[in-house]
This record gives sequence, structure tokens and C-alpha cells, in this order.
Amino acid sequence: MVSSTVALGLTVATLVAFTGVGVWFSRGRVGSVEDLITARDSAGSRRTTATLVASVMGVWVLFSAPEAGASFGIAAVVGYAVGEAVPMLVYARLGPRIRKLIPEGHSLTEYAHARYGTAMYAFVLLVSALYMFIFLAAELTGIAGALSLVAGVPQWQTALLVGGFVLLYTSYGGLRASIATDAVQAVIVIPLLLLAFAGALVALGGPAAAIDGITETNPALLDLGAVAGLQFGLALAFAILGAELINQTWWQRIYAADSSETVGRSFRTAALANGAIVFVTAFFGVVAVGNAAVVTDPASAGYNADAAFFVLLGEAFPEWLVLAAVLLALLLVMSSIDTLFNALSSLVTADLARLLAAPSDRRLALGSRALTIAVAVAAIYVSLRAQSVLRLFFFADLLGAAVAFPLVYGLYSTRITGPGALASSLTGLAVGLAFFPDLRGVITSIPVVGGLLPAADPLYLTSFGGAFVVSTAAALVAARLTDAGFDLGRLSREIRRFDDGRTDARSSD
Repeated sequence: MVSSTVALGLTVATLVAFTGVGVWFSRGRVGSVEDLITARDSAGSRRTTATLVASVMGVWVLFSAPEAGASFGIAAVVGYAVGEAVPMLVYARLGPRIRKLIPEGHSLTEYAHARYGTAMYAFVLLVSALYMFIFLAAELTGIAGALSLVAGVPQWQTALLVGGFVLLYTSYGGLRASIATDAVQAVIVIPLLLLAFAGALVALGGPAAAIDGITETNPALLDLGAVAGLQFGLALAFAILGAELINQTWWQRIYAADSSETVGRSFRTAALANGAIVFVTAFFGVVAVGNAAVVTDPASAGYNADAAFFVLLGEAFPEWLVLAAVLLALLLVMSSIDTLFNALSSLVTADLARLLAAPSDRRLALGSRALTIAVAVAAIYVSLRAQSVLRLFFFADLLGAAVAFPLVYGLYSTRITGPGALASSLTGLAVGLAFFPDLRGVITSIPVVGGLLPAADPLYLTSFGGAFVVSTAAALVAARLTDAGFDLGRLSREIRRFDDGRTDARSSD
């Protein structure tokens, strides 16, 4: 085990360095709330691509992705990688559409309000905020657990240090600080991930020895046609796509890019990079099963597939490799939680401008920073008190799968209405919950309905897939059943900048 003093020293040094980068880069560039939450038109292709890669690559890729590989094999590895790439490809087409219809927008919730009205807006706000907050708390839980596992660092110390330092530069520099640190983190993370993977293979005796270990332990994990793996991989594709379409993170970066062409090109490049990164980390899980004491039976008290990556590191690996993994985990968590701090605060700040009576720019900026602090404190608290928060991830994904298509369909269809979109989302959610294996005790306890529910799907395909497909079909039908015609031009007229057209400070790559 690595010394806790060494691990803490590396953690503090890294946090201080990136806090300095975030503060330095944003100094003098945040003159208004527009700068703080959108950094509008400020990032070229390289920085936009870097922030798209870094923002999605949280510490979850060292937990969830290896767990999928360890539990379901190479088929799930491929499915997870494809599932992570698909949302980026969707945004490559959706992003330019958003910029065209809502050129001065800020958030998906203000779009939901302008397009669908109060009821759908409230539902989207709840779902999006819940998903991102769970993501944030899970990230802090993950990094605290990782350092505790490999170096014995108390979890409260890690959570407070990481949350506190990232809060410093995000509350000061907003989205500009996040994009600046993302650019540096992306440059370091990818080589570091490859180094960790190559180092693990060398420590195991080479690729052939690692594969031999898998073959001897569980050869079925190398079967690309494994039905369970394919089903779970497809379920993840639906879950991730739904979740990312309600993630404010991407709406912010659509506006931060300097053009629609940059948006399309950067999201396409990020799709390839993100898919490759998830493939590598998920394959860690397969390697871990063959070469470490990984327990993949979820009914077992010793189940540890969710920490397969770190279990593998614990197999007498050299200290430098463990330290590289600690640094990798730290960079991954920083790149995602600064993004989530900004996204959650901007989600609400954009609505304050509508709810308050002619608020000043200073008041909005103070509100945004106060919300960032509140979100950070709440997330740190939850990460320390509710260590099972990671289990809520799939429930948040289910909400996203149900609401995603009805939400974005309004960018293309003039006939879908607010009640139609809300009813479609709730219908999809009901179908998804009927097959959802988690929270089963709560769901089946519903009077009358509970006893009629079908058997849960342990692979989640009918749950996530059902929610997404049914809500999509319901939205298409709802649009056909009405003669309403929404003027999409209203979106650009109703959603305006906070600074009344003042020009933002811009920077280039």
C-alpha cells in the first residue's frame, strides 16, 4: 500500500497546481455573468475538444467501466465504449441546431420553459439537476474511496480537499476556469491512462500472460458474442444517451465554442476519444478478473467488481504504478466535478434572470457563485454520509432515458406540445420503472400496481431501452394528434443574453 502521506502530498500538490491554472487563466476575463456561466464564443476547436473529453471522463471510468468488463466481458466493454461515443455524435448534429435556434441561450431549462411551458420545465429541471448532483456526489465518493483503498487516506480528508480546491477556482473563474483546466487535464490524462494500462500489463508478465489469466479464470469473458454482455452493453447505450441529453454540461460548451463548425468537429473528435478511453478502462476489468481476486457475484458479501481496477493494482504492483493511478483518478475527478459545479449553478442562474425583477449583472454573478458554493458543500456532505450514492446512478440514468427524446424533439417538431412532451416522458418512465431492478422493494409496494409488475430485468435493457423507446414513440404519436404549430423563431426572441448584447472578452487557441 502506498504511504498515505505520499498520496496526500501528491493530491495537495496537484490540486494547488490546477487551482492556480484556473485562477490565472480566468483572471480579468470574467467581467459579467455571461462570462461566468457561458464563456460565449471563447473556445476554438482544440480547447473545445479537450474540454469535451475531460468533462465526461470522471473517476467513474475507473469504477463503473471496469465493473462492466469484469461482470460481463468483452461484449460489454465494446457496448460501453460505443454507448459513450454515441451521445457525442448526437451532439455533433444537435449542437449547431441549438446555436441556430437559440443563439443567445444559456441552459436547457430555459429552452424547456420557452418551448414547453412551466410543467415540462419543472420536470426537466428536477431530472437534470438530480442527475448532475448524483454524478457530482458519486465522483467525490469515488475518489475518496479510491485513495482510502490504495493509500489508507481518510475519506473525509480527500472529499474536503478535492471539493474545496476545485470550488476555489470554479467559483472565481466559472466556465472559463473549467475549460482552461480541462485542456491541461486532457493532455495529461490520456498518456497517463495508457501508461497505467501498459504498466499493468508489464507487471503481469506481458499481454499474453494477462490473456492467459483470463482464459484460465473465465474464458467466457472473451466471447464477443456473449448474450448477457451484449444486452448490458446495449442497455448502457440507452442509459448514457438519455443521461447526456439532459446534462447541462454540454449545453454550456455548445455556447462556449467559437462557431457551429467548431461544435460539430469537436463533438465528433470527442466521440472517438471518449469511446477509446472507456474501452481501455473497461478492459481493465476483464484483465482484473483473470489476474486478481475479483468477486463478480453481486449476491456475494465479498463483491468487489466495482473496484476491479484498484483490486488489480493491489496485486503487488510497483509503487510508481499505484501513484500514477492515484494521479490519474485525481485528474479525472477534478475535470468532471468542476464541470458539474458550473453546470448546476448555471442551470439555476439562467432562470434567476427570468424570475427576478430586472436583476443586475452583479446580483446574478453573486447568485451564481453562491449556488456553486451551496452545491459544493451539499455534494461533499452527501459523499461522506451516503456512500451508496453510486447505486443511484442508474435511477438518474432512467429518468434521463425517459425525458431525453421528448425534450430535444421540440427543437425539430413544431407540433409537439408541453403536455404531450410531459405525458410522453412520464409514460416512458413508467415502463422503465416496471422493469427496473433497483429500488424494487419501493416500486412493488405501490398499492394495486405493485403486484401486477413484470419481473425485473437484471441487465437493465428492457428498463432503459423501454423508457427511451416508449417515450420516443409516445412523443411522435403526441405530435401527430395535435394541430398545434409552435413558432420555433420564438425561442430566439424569448431567450436573450443577460448583458443586453455587450461583447464578451474572447480568446483563441
